[in-house]
Amino acid sequence: MLKEKSLVIFKNRPALVSGYEGEKISITVYGGETYKVREKDIELLHSGPCALKDLEENAPSGNVREAWELLAEETDAAAKTSLKELAELVYGAFTPRSAWAAWEVLREGLYFTGEINSLRARPRTDVLEEEKKREEKQRESGDRAAFLEKLKKLPPFKGLPVEGLPPADHRHLQDVEALARGQSGKSRTLKELGRSETPEEAHRLLLAAGAWTVWENPHPARFGIGRDSAKSVLPPTREDRLDLTSLASFAIDNPWSGDPDDAVSLEGPGEDGRHCLWVHVADPAASVLPESPADLEARDRGSTLYLPEGPCRMLNIEALPLFALGLSDVSPALSFKIVLNADLTIHETEIIPSLVKVTRLTYAEADALISKGTDSVLTALAALAERNVERRLDTGAVLIDLPEAHITVQLGQNPEKTGISPSESQISVEPLPEYRSADMVRECMIWAGEGTARWALQRQLPFPFISQEEGELPERRLSGLAGAWQLRRCMKPRNLSAKPGVHWGLGLDQYTQVTSPLRRYVDLLCHQQIRASINSGLYKGRPPLSEEEVLFRAAAAEAASAAVNRAERASRSHWLAVYLCGKKGSAWDGVILDRKGSKGTVSIPALGLETQVHLRGNEEPNEQVRLILSSVKIPEAEVYFEFDAPY
Repeated sequence: MLKEKSLVIFKNRPALVSGYEGEKISITVYGGETYKVREKDIELLHSGPCALKDLEENAPSGNVREAWELLAEETDAAAKTSLKELAELVYGAFTPRSAWAAWEVLREGLYFTGEINSLRARPRTDVLEEEKKREEKQRESGDRAAFLEKLKKLPPFKGLPVEGLPPADHRHLQDVEALARGQSGKSRTLKELGRSETPEEAHRLLLAAGAWTVWENPHPARFGIGRDSAKSVLPPTREDRLDLTSLASFAIDNPWSGDPDDAVSLEGPGEDGRHCLWVHVADPAASVLPESPADLEARDRGSTLYLPEGPCRMLNIEALPLFALGLSDVSPALSFKIVLNADLTIHETEIIPSLVKVTRLTYAEADALISKGTDSVLTALAALAERNVERRLDTGAVLIDLPEAHITVQLGQNPEKTGISPSESQISVEPLPEYRSADMVRECMIWAGEGTARWALQRQLPFPFISQEEGELPERRLSGLAGAWQLRRCMKPRNLSAKPGVHWGLGLDQYTQVTSPLRRYVDLLCHQQIRASINSGLYKGRPPLSEEEVLFRAAAAEAASAAVNRAERASRSHWLAVYLCGKKGSAWDGVILDRKGSKGTVSIPALGLETQVHLRGNEEPNEQVRLILSSVKIPEAEVYFEFDAPY
């Protein structure tokens, strides 16, 4: 039976025995609380008498390490001692205070291990290793405390070169980088600084510390998208193809395009007034079978990620010389032969594996040939395309033409760590001109989508069709850019389904997309279904996918593409902010798109940007204004303009 005023341990806290109540023992813990416990719930340290205030005295002097060395040398690994013997050895006497001090030494676990009545000295190698770890941890704790003080003294990042912290300190920012890249939802460093744990705040701190420069784009990672192109190899295949190399075929795109996947040709008109439009499309489906490694990787990506600093391709980059049109003298293609009636409606569509000889042109080069009338095919195609625009408008199509800009980022091998280094990395922002040939190519691709949708329907082929519900048009339609902005706001999201439906925006009864299989997985899926239907190449004897399988694959790819699109938009906003961060006070021409009270939405055509500004007068939509760049927030990828004055 324990004596009253005995010193015991209860849940790692010192306590005194104050009496008995039946089988229960009354104890008072350090702090004044009382408990009724069973004897097995406590451990005796000293039989007393003891007062808890005795424990407030300074610990008796003694050398714990010397006692450990003595016991470690004089006893083997199995030899045991008691807490009483340890207290006497270290402190020279066994008192309530020395018993409590010895128990704290045991609980610390550095030199001794075991229980109160059965403890032993830890092996020398274990102690030395533990001492080293604790010293490192203590040093790290001190380093971190000093590091946090440095962070607190950093000036806020304002887009200018910063002194930041020494590179040796950047190792402490790994948790901040993980949050900035979306790889973690928390940051110990930001929490200890009392700052919000958001990717934007993490980005801001990394810039201020000099661990990142403005040339770091974290946005793809935040959407779970890697920066490498697909790895799965696409083996070349051989099959019988229709030789169409005698046709004049043109792949027309922007000068920076590196993956041309469509080209156009034209024959006719014949005596019946019909034209034969050929839309030749890259044919990677010839090698990419459903459920192959390349197919699965492409589906997971959904589409190619086009960043200002360079693309991250849906298919292995080595597929480009094999399948992109015009990169070799003769290119394999899947050619869509679309016979157009005199009124430009589609008479019939045929789809054929082919070989084509493609001439690559930029939009500017094609426009020059069209305007001079030096190429009869392009001139005739441009005229047909313009007529088709009118045909679609008559069926309710909506054309939206808003300014766009192309952003190019050239990253140096070693961008300066202290800010923007023009000699290493550069950004260019170029407004996209309007090209007649761009409209022509668009109409040809729309014909291909419409014709293929009809072709699949006639064969009852499970297929991903694209439709769009009618938008709610405003009662008062505006002209100019404000009118185009009105229309875009009315547009509803497209629908992807196994059942065809009206595409309101295009003015078509049925539609799909098949002209970008190098860039979009759903287009590649369409090609796989087409090839299975025509029993061509590797697809001989393979039935088309079922409707359920088509929808599953299309839905997975669409979800992945949505993340790609968000990453592209966020990246464009980031690089535009970087481009403008050194241009505070610069003036920009804008056009008012809409106003609500004192706020207006303004388009800045030179930047391809739409932004909100505070107006100063009675400005109306389509009015030209002058804007002044007032501030830039790179972590938020936001730029702000002030309304200057109307023209």
